[in-house]
Amino acid sequence: MTNPHPSQLSPPAVATIGILGSGQLGRMIAIAACQLGLRAHIYAPDAAHSPAGDIAHDTTTAAYDDETALRAFGEAVDVVTSEFENVPSRVLEILGEYGPVSPGTKALHTAQHRIREKTLANDLGIGTPRFWHIRSINDLNAAMAELDGAGILKTCQLGYDGKGQARIAPGDDLTAAFASLGSDDVILEEMIAFTAEISFLVARGIDGSISHFPASMNDHSGGILARSIAPAAIDPDLIKTGQAACEMLANAVDLFGVMALESFVTDDGRLLFNEIAPRPHNSFHWTIEGCATSQFTQLARTLASMEMGATNAYGRWQMDNLLGEDMGKVPALIKTPGVHLHLYGKAEAKTGRKMGHTNRQIG
Repeated sequence: MTNPHPSQLSPPAVATIGILGSGQLGRMIAIAACQLGLRAHIYAPDAAHSPAGDIAHDTTTAAYDDETALRAFGEAVDVVTSEFENVPSRVLEILGEYGPVSPGTKALHTAQHRIREKTLANDLGIGTPRFWHIRSINDLNAAMAELDGAGILKTCQLGYDGKGQARIAPGDDLTAAFASLGSDDVILEEMIAFTAEISFLVARGIDGSISHFPASMNDHSGGILARSIAPAAIDPDLIKTGQAACEMLANAVDLFGVMALESFVTDDGRLLFNEIAPRPHNSFHWTIEGCATSQFTQLARTLASMEMGATNAYGRWQMDNLLGEDMGKVPALIKTPGVHLHLYGKAEAKTGRKMGHTNRQIG
């Protein structure tokens, strides 16, 4: 068979992926795009000197409310995705005039508010902890009386890595706890006795096609993910339940891209919804070496309208986050056989700041 001449090969329909956000997720999306012969263009207030901007083909340094800059960015790229879910909705409205936007306005709108995402889960028949929308101290007093036990207060928007949260129990100073969050848009959730924290990841194409990844089992420390092990060693029926829930949610929000579902396995063996993240997720960084197709490559393929890749795991893998206080371990990790080190290129190491991660096969 004669190989086609290079001039006969069609280029990808998408040549440049626009990425909103300049952090490590944007960096790893850009790396995956490059490996597929695609370009990445970063848009962020600090794009020029950032983990993602340092390796991207192009950058736009501008505010998210700079409509002129956004429109120029929209003209320069073929498709847009976001590495974080708190991008202002107006940004996607503007960029949607120029081409497809990922994960989509409905997916972002839902994930930006804890009440909206938990209400959607309930509407779909997906189990959640009991929750109450708290607007005032009177709301909190009434909800705690109904809960009759320990709970956790969270801001409905913007909280991450344990920030914007306060644990409370009967007898605590509820007024002080409510005031500590500095918001009148808060959710109270019942505390759940659980045996494991499991996350699921799904990719969904613009045509509705679906691809699931093996589930991850997660350990947190101080509200920050410390370690993920995958594929998660839990009841296969729970895996099926979680993947079905993830797919239902992805379809309900008309996802275009990838989305993670974080969940609890309760002491009595139930799977309960915690939250969704319509973007690549920390608990699936192990897929870079551990899967036939990483979460970042799958996203890039999806954005470029390529066929999705296989997601079978190459054995069992462990991902460990490296925080600012862990950077002293790097020289030893570099020398350790079997350890795949990923550093994010951040200029300053701060306590609790994610600076990188390691992947290693454990089985």
